[in-house]
Amino acid sequence: MPVPGLLDRRLLFVTGKGGVGKTTVACALALLGAGEGRRTLLCEVDAKGDVTAQLEVDPVGFEAREVLGGLWAMAMDTEASLREYLRLQLKVPIVGRIGPLAKAFDFVATAAPGVKEILTVGKFCYEVREDHYDLVVVDASATGHVVGQLSAPQAINELVKVGLVRTQTDWMLALLSDPAVTGLVVVTTPEEMPVNETLELAERVRRETTVTLCAVVANRVLPELFGAGEEEVFEALRQAAGRRALRRLVPGDPEPVLEAARLAVTLRRTRAEHLARLRAGLPEGVQLAYVPELFTRSHGRRQVRRVAQHLAEELVT
Repeated sequence: MPVPGLLDRRLLFVTGKGGVGKTTVACALALLGAGEGRRTLLCEVDAKGDVTAQLEVDPVGFEAREVLGGLWAMAMDTEASLREYLRLQLKVPIVGRIGPLAKAFDFVATAAPGVKEILTVGKFCYEVREDHYDLVVVDASATGHVVGQLSAPQAINELVKVGLVRTQTDWMLALLSDPAVTGLVVVTTPEEMPVNETLELAERVRRETTVTLCAVVANRVLPELFGAGEEEVFEALRQAAGRRALRRLVPGDPEPVLEAARLAVTLRRTRAEHLARLRAGLPEGVQLAYVPELFTRSHGRRQVRRVAQHLAEELVT
């Protein structure tokens, strides 16, 4: 069967090691979806407000709100998700806070792994199944926790063999397991630790979940500022005769500029090695997209749109 394009899927989970730009990429993918005319929902699992800060819109809660044209946003709330599940699936009317029921749920969730996670994943799956949105983009948990969320339906299936809960996890698992519907996007940077975590996560996702890893985004890739010829020139200028000649032409010490050029070359070369290792270690069929270092201090919608443009060129077209 043909491999679906990234935005042809209905449900995208975006994860990555902290600090690599996971939320920015999730927002960029959501903007791309809305820009294509798709009714898009952007979900923040950790509910820290990072998504709305990046988009420069007012904070959102569990109830989705349209924040930009064609783009809705929501923040995950486990208690609110439980209340919604009880109301929709078990027809239990809930008014106000859950109270004792929430405490009982916490007790069960502690004893049975996957219960809390399934409320999170189940909410997103439900929005897809009910066709409330054309595309759901999830700013998911970091790499250390996302496998537990994605494998929650399997964990529940191993505990519960019959009944309503088993029926619920069956359709969730079917939706998560369909590569034409659901995909995982991992964000990384061309550095040793993030690349190591990405390759380890790729193996864990393959081994422990049924979700398809469809793309890896290498963020903050440095441009190649200098070629081999320029490197030779800089090294010649670093010699005593070269420095003396520079001082005659330009007042001041040229050493910091020459050292900066050497650092740029070294960083580019080192990160290129990490990228090569990343390419070689990814499973066959996983798209690898590069987003360059933007060299900007500003954060917000303008930066997100620039990232979206690069992703469109790398992954969508």
